[in-house]
Amino acid sequence: MHIDFNGQVAIVTGAGGGLGRQHALALARRGAKVVVNDLGGARDGSGASVSAAQTVVDEIKAAGGEAIANGASVTDYAAVQAMVQQAIDAWGRVDILINNAGILRDKSFAKMEMADFRLVVDVHLMGAVHCCKAVWPHMNAQKYGRIVMTTSSSGLYGNFGQSNYGAAKLALVGLMQTLSIEGAKNDIRVNCLAPTAATRMTEDLMSEAVLQALKPEAVVPAMLVMASRAAPTRAILCAGAGTFEAANITLTQGVWLGCDAQTPELLAERLNEATERQGDMVPLSGAAQGSNEIGKAMAAAPR
Repeated sequence: MHIDFNGQVAIVTGAGGGLGRQHALALARRGAKVVVNDLGGARDGSGASVSAAQTVVDEIKAAGGEAIANGASVTDYAAVQAMVQQAIDAWGRVDILINNAGILRDKSFAKMEMADFRLVVDVHLMGAVHCCKAVWPHMNAQKYGRIVMTTSSSGLYGNFGQSNYGAAKLALVGLMQTLSIEGAKNDIRVNCLAPTAATRMTEDLMSEAVLQALKPEAVVPAMLVMASRAAPTRAILCAGAGTFEAANITLTQGVWLGCDAQTPELLAERLNEATERQGDMVPLSGAAQGSNEIGKAMAAAPR
C-alpha cells in the first residue's frame, strides 16, 4: 500500500524548523499542498518572523511541490481562522491538520512562574483547539478529515521540570479522545503522535550519537500513517530513532467493595486487587468506566 496525498491539502503548524519542517516536506513530497505555518519565534515563544516558514515553502516549491507560508500564532484564534481561510481560498479544502506548534518554558514546579505555565498550555493546548475548531466545519462538510495532535512522553509519563508542558501534552490526548468520537460519523480521524526527536527544543541535552539516532525524519512515518486515507483513529503512536510503539490509557477490571463506613479501610487493604493489570482494557469511551462499575455492583447485589 503506497501512501500518497495527491489532491489533498494539509496545514502543519510550527513547520518552520525541526519536526514540523520534516512533516511539511514529507507531505509535500507525497503530493499534498501544504500550508507551512510558523510564528518564527524562539524556543521560549518570544519574537516572530515569517521567514522560517517561507524558507520551507521555497524548499517545497524547488522540489516541484505546492505550498504557502503563514505566520499566525496558534494562540490567536482569529489569525488561525484566517490561516484556514487562506488554505480554502487557495485550494478549496483542508484534509489534514498537523498540530505541531509548541514552546518550552522548563523549570521545576517550585520555581515556575504561573505566566510560564499558562503560556505553555495556551500554545500547546489552546493552539491545537483553535486549529481544530477552525478546520472542523470544513472537514464535517466534506465528510473527510485527518488530525494529528503532538503529545509527548512528558505528558504520558512525566518529566522533571516539565509540569506545564506535560499537563498541556496530556490534555491533547483528552482532546483527541472526544474529537475522534464526535468526528467518526464524517470520517474525521484524530490521533496523537508522541515523538522522540532531537530538534532545536532539545539539542542542548544530548550527545552527538544520540542526536543522530533521534533525527526528526525518523518520526515522520508515524505522522504519515496517521494522516493517510487508511489512518487509524484514537491511536497514540510513539516514534523515535526508527522505533514505533503505541501508548494506551487502560482501565483495570477493578474490584467491587460496596460503600459503607468500612469501605475506605477495605479499599486500602485490597488496593492491589483494584490496580491489578491482568485483564485490563482500553475503553472505547468514558462510559466504559461507569458500565464496568454498575455491572460489578449489579452482580454483587443480593438476589
